[in-house]
Amino acid sequence: MRIALANLNPTVGDLVGNADQIAERAQEARDAGASVLVLPELALSGYPPRDLLHMPAFVDACESHADRLGAEIGRDIALVLGMPLRLGSAGPALTNSLLVYHKGERVARYDKRLLPTYDVFDEDRYFTKGGSPTVVEIDGVRVGLSICEDLWRGVDVGRGDRYADDADPVSELVSAGAQIIINPSASPFVVGKHDRHREIVAQHARRHGVPVLAVNQLGGNDELVFDGSAWAVDGEGRVTNANHAFSDELVVVDTENTRPMADAQSDLVVDRLLEALTLGVRDYARKTGFSKVCLGLSGGIDSALTAAIACRALGAENVTGIAMPGKYSSDHSVTDAEDLAERLGCRFAIAPIEEPYAGYESILNNLFGALDHAKLGESLPDITEENLQSRVRGAVLMALSNRTGALLLTTGNKSELAVGYCTLYGDMNGGLGVLNDVPKNLVYALSRYINDLHGELGFRAPPIPENTITKPPSAELAPDQRDLDSLPPYDVLDEIVRRHVELHQLAPTIIEETGFDARTVERIVRLIAINEYKRKQTPVGLKVTGVAFGTGRRMPIAQRLSV
Repeated sequence: MRIALANLNPTVGDLVGNADQIAERAQEARDAGASVLVLPELALSGYPPRDLLHMPAFVDACESHADRLGAEIGRDIALVLGMPLRLGSAGPALTNSLLVYHKGERVARYDKRLLPTYDVFDEDRYFTKGGSPTVVEIDGVRVGLSICEDLWRGVDVGRGDRYADDADPVSELVSAGAQIIINPSASPFVVGKHDRHREIVAQHARRHGVPVLAVNQLGGNDELVFDGSAWAVDGEGRVTNANHAFSDELVVVDTENTRPMADAQSDLVVDRLLEALTLGVRDYARKTGFSKVCLGLSGGIDSALTAAIACRALGAENVTGIAMPGKYSSDHSVTDAEDLAERLGCRFAIAPIEEPYAGYESILNNLFGALDHAKLGESLPDITEENLQSRVRGAVLMALSNRTGALLLTTGNKSELAVGYCTLYGDMNGGLGVLNDVPKNLVYALSRYINDLHGELGFRAPPIPENTITKPPSAELAPDQRDLDSLPPYDVLDEIVRRHVELHQLAPTIIEETGFDARTVERIVRLIAINEYKRKQTPVGLKVTGVAFGTGRRMPIAQRLSV
């Protein structure tokens, strides 16, 4: 038997477009001599469909499209297709399911048994879990069906406890006579998770002595990015077939003639991360109807990296960067921004903000005087003055976005977003936060990586000016301002943020385990808590770590944690 594992880059809800992609992948599989085509979890609807699943007409249309595809494609190649299905002939209960079509007929159905409900996953909200294994015979081979979490069991994210009382779907498939297990998935990219998934698959194969074939969704949908990985392991847990992550390579497995692949070293963290961010920007723009983007270029590292990723994702001709110097801006803020734009080949313009700022200053100083408040800049630092500069810049960029139809990208990183080192209705304006989940030190690592491998990555020269990488970071909203005036060193800040946000550690544990200054840790943890209101208003941000500031982290705004 030859089984084709075909990832898919669906747009959520686009049943016609997704069905067309499936038909194209089926033709590729035929051309490769495959007799079975396996597509990712919920390939037809796209993942995650979220509250589209509350629309009965949408769910019914999924099944209609599936039956049409099964009748057309399934005549000469068996089709394993993921979609939402009704649990019964009527009623609201739904399942996350696979349908198998063979010789033009529907021959099997499998309903996902383990439903993740943590972080960004909310499957208990929408689906009823399946209750039994499904093994289907295709061309004399007994194929066991599973979906995503049925294999991971939460172990990959430290939530194995969730399924402690559930039967092991893989063990039950083997007991039911499965000779091969397939696992379509829609598992979002997280730095480091790819290798953990591959090892989990290998462990199942070794434990039961059966080959396991897995294929993941490809592409970006809102905040989530999927790497499209597909691979097969033999009964000894050795990888026999695999594609390159973030590619649409078809993986064809000849079950009668397999041999282990040469051991491959794990890809660099920054390599996979760059691919995820690039794909996330490209698909978010494409799937929301944008072909061009704009952003502010401050001469700093965050906007430089964001611009480089945008140019790689969409082409430099579709990226516009704007420098907006103010009264505290350094000379190099403009020259570094201009140098960056020239290196990238993107459009660039300068829009000084001193004149519009002076207009606001006049209005506000009259208002503050009438209300017996201090005027702007009478004493420094003046947070009101600093934020006003950022908001003038935000208004300029939003006007450019409105006028040109370009998607505005925000450039703040996870470290700054965590502690509120950003301005509502200013530098937080925009439609997509490219670096929202990327800590500051990783911003530097990505920038150096892009410069070092610029040719391989599609840039004509190292795109990020060396001065942008080496100069001390600064918001330049006050005289001689530096990030370190307000924040601890980023090595310290990033580790506190990681432990508190991703590992859910409170200040005493962080202090004990790291030896960091207690007042610093307590201050940062407090800043993370009190700036939740800002993060609730930030644009959608691409998720790349275990816990991002997005739908997977649901902290109250009005709270006073006391333990």
